[in-house]
Amino acid sequence: MEKLTVRDFDPQGKRVLMRVDFNVPIEDGKVKDDSRIRAALPTIHYLLEHGAAVILMSHLGRPKGKVVESFRLRPVAQWLSGLLKLPVPSTGDPLGIGTRDAVARLKPGQVLMLENLRFHPEEEANEDEYAKTLASYGDVYVNDAFGTAHRAHASTVGVTKYLPAYAGLLMEAEIAALSNLLEKVAHPFAAVIGGAKVSGKLGVLNHLMDKVDTFVVGGGMANTFLVARGYTVGKSLLERELVEEAKQILEKADKKGVQFVLPTDVVVAKEVTRGAEHKIVPVTKIPNSWSAVDIGPASIEAFKAALDPAKTVFWNGPLGVFEVPTFGDGTRAIARQLAAKADEGLTVVVGGGDSVAAVEELGLTDKMTHISTGGGASLEFMEGRELPGISVLLDRAKVPAGAGKR
Repeated sequence: MEKLTVRDFDPQGKRVLMRVDFNVPIEDGKVKDDSRIRAALPTIHYLLEHGAAVILMSHLGRPKGKVVESFRLRPVAQWLSGLLKLPVPSTGDPLGIGTRDAVARLKPGQVLMLENLRFHPEEEANEDEYAKTLASYGDVYVNDAFGTAHRAHASTVGVTKYLPAYAGLLMEAEIAALSNLLEKVAHPFAAVIGGAKVSGKLGVLNHLMDKVDTFVVGGGMANTFLVARGYTVGKSLLERELVEEAKQILEKADKKGVQFVLPTDVVVAKEVTRGAEHKIVPVTKIPNSWSAVDIGPASIEAFKAALDPAKTVFWNGPLGVFEVPTFGDGTRAIARQLAAKADEGLTVVVGGGDSVAAVEELGLTDKMTHISTGGGASLEFMEGRELPGISVLLDRAKVPAGAGKR
């Protein structure tokens, strides 16, 4: 899958409408984690250095089509201004005469941020007039928001009816890293799949079954597989309605010779809270009134051994209740192992959510081959689904005459 990128048109003198994913945590009016903002900097710098005026658009939170003061993008614009070392004003609304005036005044080398796109219900509904208005602000459209590429919204799909659409540098890197896992991966290939629920991961487990050599499964979703193998899991998170599907996946892995590694021991707790009483037990002896909250030390060693021969690893989801530090030992141990092996040449792609948070917390981000900025998007990509926000971007093999030369 090759898409045209910002390198494939001349930005000089153009107004570039750029979709970014600045849906970042904000506390007390300040950005708490700016990793998604920093991920978009290479594309913004490239456009500015090549003479473009850049109009950024993003969503923040879930305001459900209404103006919510705590979801305004002004703190994000201020933070970005500090990173770019130039003023980044934000508009009071994605629409309206004030926004049109601000866009009209924008000069090459300057940046403007539109207010939260989701203050209007038309954004998520991909309403055509809303998309047309957004598109009227730019000469060219660039999508660098991989985290929203699985959504067919006005700012990810609708605007491409009216503007030539290119991938940003982050989008390009995401597509390349994930495509390599599906198309030309180095074996042995292992997938570490965790997180709370198996329901969100069934698609990726099934799609990767013909591609991986080893599955390593932990987190709350492992409980459904443990029950499928005949164990009881006490009060642990369990999707009982999916036990039969879990059995089918285990049988399929067995038939195909795919190693499927589940925990052999777990940390159990009386309550899933900080400071709760907890202990380590075999998966055969999980007490009825306790919950599994992390993999145990024997499981950590078994997971490490299973991953040791791998040349490529895809990791999505924590292996325990990582947000409670006491229950994050398994996640941290695997993160450290993968980082150490990456130093020796292992390809490690970390896809979204708390697995990324674990890597960042441990300061191991730079060790990994690729850290995906999209949890849901990376999962859907790995399921083999076509992501609407990517499919509408110009293909390298299909360059329309004069694209981007307006």
